[in-house]
Amino acid sequence: MTLFESPDVVALDKPPGVSMAASRASGLSEAQIVAGLLAACGRPPDSNLRLVHRLDVGTSGVVLLARNEAAHRSLSSAFQRGSVRKTYRALVYGHPEPADGLYDDPLGRDLRDGRRMAVRPDGKRAVTRYRSLAAYPDLADLTLSPETGRTHQIRVHLFAHGHPIAGDDLYGAATLWETVSEPALRRALAQLTRPLLHSERIEIPELALDVASPLPTDYTRLLDALGAAPTR
Repeated sequence: MTLFESPDVVALDKPPGVSMAASRASGLSEAQIVAGLLAACGRPPDSNLRLVHRLDVGTSGVVLLARNEAAHRSLSSAFQRGSVRKTYRALVYGHPEPADGLYDDPLGRDLRDGRRMAVRPDGKRAVTRYRSLAAYPDLADLTLSPETGRTHQIRVHLFAHGHPIAGDDLYGAATLWETVSEPALRRALAQLTRPLLHSERIEIPELALDVASPLPTDYTRLLDALGAAPTR
């Protein structure tokens, strides 16, 4: 789905499961990634569009693409300077304490598993602010604002502090659904096929850009299973 477009920018609502990783392993070029993303979002091919940033394969939500070289430079510069405000939503196991706070553990490659990142004293600076929207039995609904852009940053920070994202088998959630006592909720959690992490909003004030994405179906389905009344 297209969320926004102008002469310079196209904002798409990326579905989960669409890879944006250009690597030797994936064998995908940037042009192939853009083509796959456009097809998944119901748009025709457009060889002029260029990636500005990327989301993990399982993450849904707002993705920006530049329509020309000048726009690509401007958008890329905003990301590099840290002047882009990114807001994510995630359903996580447990209840963070305090309910609102900041994680600033440095992150680097996990030396035991090359697929993963890990908290490391010699890692790169990483900052994630979080706010609890609601606490339910067994899970919490969070809004998160990463101030840096490290690989898997939100997922690793939450895992390191004991709150893996529902559906994130790579970072600690593979069997946690089995500990949930409510049968309907346990079934809903068992059926997740991706980390329930959603890029909800991107704001770039200097470019007067503000784009938001509605929660995807699997997220709202799990909220329904949790019920309307949070524990706090």
